[in-house]
Amino acid sequence: MIVATTSGQVRGAEKDGVLRFKGIPFAAPPVGPLRWKPPQPVEPWSGVREATTFGPMAPQVAGGLEAMLGAGSMAQGEDCLYLNVTTPACDDRGRAVMVWIHGGGYTTGAGSIPWYSGVAMARHDDVVVVSLNYRLGALGFLHLAGLGEAYAGSGNAGLLDQVAALRWVRENAAAFGGDPANVTVFGESAGAMSIGCLLGLPDAAGLFRRALPQSGAAQAVQQPGEAEATAIGLAAAAGVTVEDLPDLGLDALLQAQQQVNASRLGGFSGGDGPLLPFSPVVDGVVLPRHPLEAIADGSAAGVDLLTGTTAEEFRLFTVMLQQEVTDEALRRRVGRVVGDDRVGEVLDVYREEHPGADNEALAAFVATDWVFRAPAERLLEAHHPHGPTWSYRFAWRSTAFDGRLGACHALDIPFCFDSVNRGGSEWFLGEATPGAVSLAGGMRSAWASFARTGTPVGDGLPPWPAWDPERRSTMVLDDPPSVADDLLPRCRQIWADAG
Repeated sequence: MIVATTSGQVRGAEKDGVLRFKGIPFAAPPVGPLRWKPPQPVEPWSGVREATTFGPMAPQVAGGLEAMLGAGSMAQGEDCLYLNVTTPACDDRGRAVMVWIHGGGYTTGAGSIPWYSGVAMARHDDVVVVSLNYRLGALGFLHLAGLGEAYAGSGNAGLLDQVAALRWVRENAAAFGGDPANVTVFGESAGAMSIGCLLGLPDAAGLFRRALPQSGAAQAVQQPGEAEATAIGLAAAAGVTVEDLPDLGLDALLQAQQQVNASRLGGFSGGDGPLLPFSPVVDGVVLPRHPLEAIADGSAAGVDLLTGTTAEEFRLFTVMLQQEVTDEALRRRVGRVVGDDRVGEVLDVYREEHPGADNEALAAFVATDWVFRAPAERLLEAHHPHGPTWSYRFAWRSTAFDGRLGACHALDIPFCFDSVNRGGSEWFLGEATPGAVSLAGGMRSAWASFARTGTPVGDGLPPWPAWDPERRSTMVLDDPPSVADDLLPRCRQIWADAG
């Protein structure tokens, strides 16, 4: 199948009853010392470009989860600004378009990871699915504004890549059977945090109609001072000055990036600085103000919002860290976040709300609410006066790793893409029970329903009430699914009081 885009013709292939176009360039990355500039226009091509293989992913050192998902063997390079389109047909049906922004802590990942295949959504729900790459780590989120006007906006280069991809979708969706006026952005972890930023980003206004951030909100942004400290730390790790960073080779840049990540690991494990040292910056240029403040003032008015978290996000990280959580370690970790004077009070509430939980589970519940649930609640509260809001909590528990993963971070991804039966998923999910398969179908269809109409209606799911700040209705995605109002209110209130 050949389709004409604004840059030239591309040839895709039919597979599993849908059409797939891989590795379409949506922008050209700057190179050399000015590699932090905004994405550049694609050079048009003549003839037909084959779109049957994925483009390179952004330069990275694949993390543990990404390596297990296959990213460790994928080609990578600075020429990485490619996207992929899966569609039922390239006709004039004007289908809803769902644009996936991958996660990976802003340092790893790719839109081509097999878990992100949109085949099931396109085939069963008649939607167009797009996945994209964006610049990561120091190449995507290094604040070098102090080096002069040429580097203005450098700390948000990755966000500008996402905006460029959304503009490409607006200009080309119709050629792939999609409706450019009905675009939903969805993504997980750093992809969801990116969406939180896009909701407050002036350059992204009008590029999407709906937003579905999963396990991430509008919290992971840095102030200029924090971002400058990251640049200084990166230069020190590389043995150069900040002024020398533009001339640093790619391998040296990645090695220094890894050192910064290791030395400034935030959260319960210690370390100084922001939780994610390479993340968007409130720079006054690309992000004029904190996105949550902008959203509260109506920057995304009229956008439909569906957001939520998994019930035990942080279990993924506690299992990966393999650290014993003694009584002392638990109090120390919680004290870093809430203050030593509140440790006892906070732990008493969590023990009462989660009876029978051991120290590892309590640490995960506290960190889950601090890093993920509380920001999601704040995003819902900020946006509710300006557009419809919906909430979910993914609670299905993995049986892998002797059940220690529970309902952990990223576990919802193979469910929303309806790929729980994909070969190789059992290492993360455990057994894909009939209930899990049914839940995956319900989530996939609810996500697509939200994209089409703004209302999530899923196969086998009960009626899903909209969220409001009084009732706080949440769809609990489990086997069986259910609806609950104001889940675990005492835990929620701890973080509301913390601000």
